[in-house]
Amino acid sequence: MIKRNLLVMGLAVLLSACGFQLRGTGTNELALKELDVSARDAYGDTVTQLRQVLKSSGVNVHAGAPYKLFLARESNTQRAASYAGSARSVEYELTDTLNFEIRGQNNASLLADKLEVQKIYVHDSNNLAGSDQEASQVRDEMRREMIQKMVLRLQLITPAQLETLQMEAEARAKAEADALEAARRAQDETPQQSPLEIPAN
Repeated sequence: MIKRNLLVMGLAVLLSACGFQLRGTGTNELALKELDVSARDAYGDTVTQLRQVLKSSGVNVHAGAPYKLFLARESNTQRAASYAGSARSVEYELTDTLNFEIRGQNNASLLADKLEVQKIYVHDSNNLAGSDQEASQVRDEMRREMIQKMVLRLQLITPAQLETLQMEAEARAKAEADALEAARRAQDETPQQSPLEIPAN
């Protein structure tokens, strides 16, 4: 028994020495080293915790960053999924949705997407305090999972990709501005029709 414990400990030390980490326990490497992070709910738990996670992952989160992650809308819904065991116990399906947008220079929208997390918990009307506490814990878990999903999504984005999206956004904006200017010039150059003169009898 002691030999087996020593063997397990030895393997754990060996694995940690060669840089092995369990999934979800290590730091998240992001190609984006600078990012401005804001939200519609500027002091909400999600944006506050996300900033902390990004900073601990080596991202310089500040207002002057070339790209901005904007958490546009966060919604929480709840619906009865089924009755569990007795009429007093109900399974609720909780759904959290987070719409986000990455903006570049001149506040150009470069990328927009949404994330979703779902969980089920049992509400027992015989134990309201316990059920409420469990629901709160589930919501906290869902928020942590949502933040983890957001970080994983950001890991897929590189500065080169955002630069390309920025150039495409600028080209679109220029094309739209040119089209508006051309329409305005065409309208200015079109002779205005004189009002009809009705001959006097």
